Amino acid sequence: MVRFGVVGTNWITEAFLKGASQHEDFQLTAVYSRTEERAAEFAAKYGANDVFTSMEEMAASDVIDAVYIASPNSLHAAQAITFMENGKHVLCEKAIASNSDELAEMVKIAKENDVVLMEALKSTLMPNFRAVQENIHKIGTVRRYFASYCQYSSRYDKYKEGTVLNAFNPEYSAGSLMDIGIYCIYPLVVLFGEPKSVQANGYVLDSGVDGEGSVLLKYDEIDAVIMFSKITDSTLPSEIHGEEGNIRIDKISTPEKVEIIYRDGRIEDLSQDQITDNMFYEAEEFIELIKQGKKESVNNSLENSRITIKILDEARRQMGVRFPSDK
Repeated sequence: MVRFGVVGTNWITEAFLKGASQHEDFQLTAVYSRTEERAAEFAAKYGANDVFTSMEEMAASDVIDAVYIASPNSLHAAQAITFMENGKHVLCEKAIASNSDELAEMVKIAKENDVVLMEALKSTLMPNFRAVQENIHKIGTVRRYFASYCQYSSRYDKYKEGTVLNAFNPEYSAGSLMDIGIYCIYPLVVLFGEPKSVQANGYVLDSGVDGEGSVLLKYDEIDAVIMFSKITDSTLPSEIHGEEGNIRIDKISTPEKVEIIYRDGRIEDLSQDQITDNMFYEAEEFIELIKQGKKESVNNSLENSRITIKILDEARRQMGVRFPSDK
């Protein structure tokens, strides 16, 4: 069994636990919250025996082997480092850090302490994304990658009323690019690596974070078009265009329907059966790395996280979005 602690008692953590608990080697043993009452309530709900209101005490304890971090983006680096310095493996929600400098320090600490550090981006570990990887050769030379994730945030209503919640606050390294644009960019990096150039623009809210935006990325033979938003909706699918056909992905953040449309009109359904509580797949990947003594995932590798955060840094720079943690 791999004994887990969790940092964060929000809906994301609950979704993670619903998926992770289906793995035979997962055990929740500890919960951290700023208040003991909330930690105890959450622990009772999910069967954990230990609660902590001190991050340092939880990291130093012998009741966990690993931790899942689902706090605001701006806290990821410091919290992950605290746990890794105490020999704990870290599965950290996306975006794994606020910027490249933070991630570089996290990777350094992970290697020094011989622990697993992995970005918890579920989509690139799901069976339907793996189906894309295994079948992309069928569409011939790839010429374009198009990904769209636009989802109106309920927190935007509060923002328009004058209340700036975490999702629209630069203090928490937030905004549409960091929170959902990454779902479009990370798969691109897994499939095609680091781009040659990045061009970005977006609408920056008065709070200082982007409400929506777009990014163009250039490769030697491919161009990539990314659209993301937390202040509008879109029902567009994502596509990968090849000279022999294109792969259509219904939802880039949670691919469920994946098919190839060939130039001659044939359609090949690549869709795979998936567990409904799909955060199972990131938990599975992370647990298997620990059990096998490996330090990095293939898809969610530290190199892919490095390239992705570098793209996010440059896109934010061009949009004029700065976080307190940026140098």
